[in-house]
Amino acid sequence: MSRTLTLVLVDPAGQPLGALPPYDVPEPWWQEVGSVVAEARRRHALDVAVLRLLAADRPEPPGGHLTYLGQVAERPTVPLDLVSVDLSPHPLRAPWAEPGGPARSLAWATAQLHRLGRPATVVAQQRTWNLSAIWRLDGDHGTAWLKQVPDFFRHEAAVLRWLGHTAPGTAPTLLADDGSGRVLLDHVPGEDRYAAGVEERAGVAADHHAIQVRAADDVAALVAAGVPDRRGPALARWIRAALAPHDVSTVDGLLAGLDDRLDEVRRCGLPDTLVHGDLHPGNVRGDGERRVIIDWGDAFVGHPAFDILRLTEALDPATAGPLLAAWAARWRADVPGCDPERAVTLLRPVAPLRLAAVYAMFLAGIEPSEHPYHAGDVPACLDRAAAEAKRD
Repeated sequence: MSRTLTLVLVDPAGQPLGALPPYDVPEPWWQEVGSVVAEARRRHALDVAVLRLLAADRPEPPGGHLTYLGQVAERPTVPLDLVSVDLSPHPLRAPWAEPGGPARSLAWATAQLHRLGRPATVVAQQRTWNLSAIWRLDGDHGTAWLKQVPDFFRHEAAVLRWLGHTAPGTAPTLLADDGSGRVLLDHVPGEDRYAAGVEERAGVAADHHAIQVRAADDVAALVAAGVPDRRGPALARWIRAALAPHDVSTVDGLLAGLDDRLDEVRRCGLPDTLVHGDLHPGNVRGDGERRVIIDWGDAFVGHPAFDILRLTEALDPATAGPLLAAWAARWRADVPGCDPERAVTLLRPVAPLRLAAVYAMFLAGIEPSEHPYHAGDVPACLDRAAAEAKRD
């Protein structure tokens, strides 16, 4: 599967110039723009910064015919098609999605690398969507990554700073951050481990357990640093508030009993700690010698079972069982008298309910043209939560 795209161009002041003729790129995933930029350069000798998605011909990714907005330094010599698009401002538009936004962020990142004695000689846009903008910066002293995120992920810098101090080597090294959502990260060798097998997942779970044991004694500092507090009653309040604009009729019973359920989880005796929030193998990067957990923007302070449930959710019960048993054994050894298995059982329907609230939070914080990325995720997660509650 591939994508067909129309790239509407604006100048640095945001004045529309027209659209390039449609062309195809191989990756179907809408947020991946490296090939979009490369193909514009190959076809038209044009350097473009992709700003944002304007429209899609289907309700959700992947594939399809998409219209993006891109910025160029000056009017290109290639003939452009006349198009009519709505470029009016929106209060929820990401700063990197505005004309001049990428240039401002790259200026900050290159200045930081110069300060660190590792100036960048080549920069390349990799991704842009409502959850992040990512650029690769290469130089004689190695590779760094500029990542810019919205307000609801801004605490990632605080998490990375804590991990760098308390558990160095377990997460990307934070080189700099500006306090507004921009971070500069050192390169992590290897590849994202989407295809990780059971043994590798077991290693990830063991690595992550060590982090969570250390973080259990530091939750107050993490919350004070801005990491969201999703402990017990706070989690229930946040879920209800995030899902208030949505149809939750399929999970009415689960929501009604959520406080009692979370209180029973508390009585299972596991400590609240740092939760990654999206611990699937694609958020682990490795090269055969070293594993690093990446993308901590979903992190929160809460129950550790949420991460093992995410790590095993795509596995059949026979495969997931040993991973869950090993996870429970580690917690039982570190917290004698706790009941990890009961906590997992109680939280099985809460895990997709929490994910529905996460996607609802995304939708509430992004402009409407970006909604197709996530609109289908809320009802899908609510359906999963309802199904888990019936099996409870």
